Amino acid sequence: MGIHKFFTSLNDLERIIRAPGRFKFEEHNVAAHSWKVSQYAMFFATIEERAGKNVDWKSLYEKTINHDFAEVFIGDIKTPVKHSSPELKEMIAKVEEGMMEKFIYREIPEEFHDVFFDRMKEGKDASTEGRLLEMADKLDQFYESFAELKRGNSDKEFVAMYRIALKKLLAIPLKASVDYFRHVILEDVISEDSIVDIKEITREVLAD
Repeated sequence: MGIHKFFTSLNDLERIIRAPGRFKFEEHNVAAHSWKVSQYAMFFATIEERAGKNVDWKSLYEKTINHDFAEVFIGDIKTPVKHSSPELKEMIAKVEEGMMEKFIYREIPEEFHDVFFDRMKEGKDASTEGRLLEMADKLDQFYESFAELKRGNSDKEFVAMYRIALKKLLAIPLKASVDYFRHVILEDVISEDSIVDIKEITREVLAD
């Protein structure tokens, strides 16, 4: 038993494709997703810090880079399935938590158990860092669906993914970050030429 097993398991994240089972112009894997989430969170943490909030940067980076490691065990479950009911989402979370716990006990050296239990726990909580993780995670879903719609993928799942991600982004309780997203980034998004009418979809969500 040693940290070697953990390090080699990281390769598996590169082979887990997000939004499986649908036609996509661009494939995205979980390892790349985690890196992008860290980048988004870093930017919006800067926005929040400039607005006067204290940011625990160590906690933020640990939350973002580790938030989807448990997908090593169960893969990426389609968004409509995972979020079809609160009960199912909770059950999936418990399965992930249980498998992560067993992995730590079995593969991580005992002297690092406490550290790994802390770093691998559910990161989306009511803290500023937890909210930033939530925003960054949802922003990547937003951009993945945006990229598909822009290139003409009219699959209803990507239209729904875009709508859901946008609604959730606008509802996250990080005023400075949400304001920046809505009034700066979103304006750039809808100004781009796209085959599917992203501007109209966006306006419909904003009107709601």
